[in-house]
Amino acid sequence: MSVRGEKKRIVMAVTNDLVTDRRVLRHAATLREAGFSVTLFGRNDLHVRSKGSWRFYAEYNLRLCWRLLRTQCDIVWANDTDTLPACWFAARLKGRRLVMDSHELFPEVPELIDRPRVRRVWERIEGLLLPRCDANMTVCQSIADYYRSKYGVEMTVVRNLWSDECGVMSDEGIGNWSDECGVMSDEEIGISNSSFIIHHSSLKMLMYQGAVNKGRGVDWAIDALEFLPDCRLVVAGGGDLLEEMKAYAQSKPWAERIVFTGRLTPEELEPLTRQAAVGLVMLEDMGLSYHFALPNRIGDFVAAGVPIVVSDLPEMAAVVKRFGVGEIIDVDINRSTYQRINVLALAEAVKKVLANEWKEEDFAAARADMDWNKEKEKLLECLKKVEKV
Repeated sequence: MSVRGEKKRIVMAVTNDLVTDRRVLRHAATLREAGFSVTLFGRNDLHVRSKGSWRFYAEYNLRLCWRLLRTQCDIVWANDTDTLPACWFAARLKGRRLVMDSHELFPEVPELIDRPRVRRVWERIEGLLLPRCDANMTVCQSIADYYRSKYGVEMTVVRNLWSDECGVMSDEGIGNWSDECGVMSDEEIGISNSSFIIHHSSLKMLMYQGAVNKGRGVDWAIDALEFLPDCRLVVAGGGDLLEEMKAYAQSKPWAERIVFTGRLTPEELEPLTRQAAVGLVMLEDMGLSYHFALPNRIGDFVAAGVPIVVSDLPEMAAVVKRFGVGEIIDVDINRSTYQRINVLALAEAVKKVLANEWKEEDFAAARADMDWNKEKEKLLECLKKVEKV
């Protein structure tokens, strides 16, 4: 895939921290392996100073557009709607191809549910720009069906699945992650609570990984430990509610059985995941973005041979129903105020998972289906179509 003997150049943009965005890193590594030159722009690269919601997105897109216009490339790759304005303008002004990768239904995220005017702005951006992209992709069929119905846009589905081909950022571009997956100690991942390590290393690990944000059920996991005395909880990730959840955990008598690692790189996260007894993937049914979500961590847990507890939402529950790799709990938002009900349901689901003797073969069918080698072929086929436009 070259022009005049040179690699085709792709610039990918995202508004979050690139170091922990596994989908973006996975795609970048796959594209680099296929012969493309890949450059990534994230929040830290653009030195965005604004903190307020609309101010952040306005400044980010202005800075991103300026950088894109000054960067030599053949294809601009927008990750999610919040990067699309800058990517679209820069691509069109320079005659470049444009790929849109929707990780979620951005106007339907919980943070915008009670902000109808802001939602309408993002919907208008999507309605105007998505049909004008050279290619569109997303993470699951439900979101693809939604966009087809709403905007008449066809989206290639490239699921969020674990891969050992991902890359790390360096001055030279995308490198290769270490494939060493031995047991990682708490000290190695930056957990310095020695009493936790000494007194609770024999407890079964419940693991939450991902953003600590609204509607993610981290508070339920904290409360569920009251009914799970033989378990500890590790929360691996950062987010808007991280400090609030830390304080909430400290208010509990079982606080010493809870550890927040903060954001971890993929090299740190993968061996830690393999030590978990149960993976927690809870989302409240807060808007269509969560309703149709297929989080990356489901594939991560399956790849690591870790059974999961998931919310009874279409894409997530389908994995458990089809492959029998865990339990499903009902966390309907209509009863989310009844915290105790959800906590008890979570605790009972965890007990059911722990009562089973899980073997490697229990995850074989799910792993065969959730194979990144299949997904990356769809990614590359989509890009071939872009090159022919």
